[in-house]
Amino acid sequence: MSSGSQRRAVFLDRDGVINRAMVRNGKPYPPDTLEALEILPGVADALQKLRAAGFLNIVVTNQPDVATGKQRRKVIDAMHEQLFRELPLDAVKVCYHVEADNCSCRKPRPGMLLDAAGEFGIDLRKSFLVGDRWRDIAAAQAAGCRAFFIDFAYGEQKPDIPYVTVESLPDAVALILALDHHP
Repeated sequence: MSSGSQRRAVFLDRDGVINRAMVRNGKPYPPDTLEALEILPGVADALQKLRAAGFLNIVVTNQPDVATGKQRRKVIDAMHEQLFRELPLDAVKVCYHVEADNCSCRKPRPGMLLDAAGEFGIDLRKSFLVGDRWRDIAAAQAAGCRAFFIDFAYGEQKPDIPYVTVESLPDAVALILALDHHP
């Protein structure tokens, strides 16, 4: 496949980008239950605009609570089924590992993005990632994507530049679509 015919994607972190993260002591956590899963305002419309512009919408999320026993995989699966029902998503890639597993898929490593690129024929240089933690931005940079950082001022390290700071996924999408018209 020539690079001219490759597809473009927007990779989306889940918690804090698509749905509300539960922030405790300055640190974001995923929702504990399906009932606690709350899609953030403007997300559905923003994803629809990306799809209309020809982008794939792919969620890339670390969910280590499954490995540590704090969460059950069937709850995560149910959350993702609900997101697929309510949002125009093309795929959800999940890393269930903890840091100590030293896997290639856990962000800040780019494994989930690279896997999706191979599976869907995505040109990573023409793709974007929207995330709310340094790990997301580092994964985008390692994969060669442009990164948008939603800065919620969590009590953790900031990403390394380059990235563009935005207030929400709809803000990031507006910039992506503006760049798309003026590359």
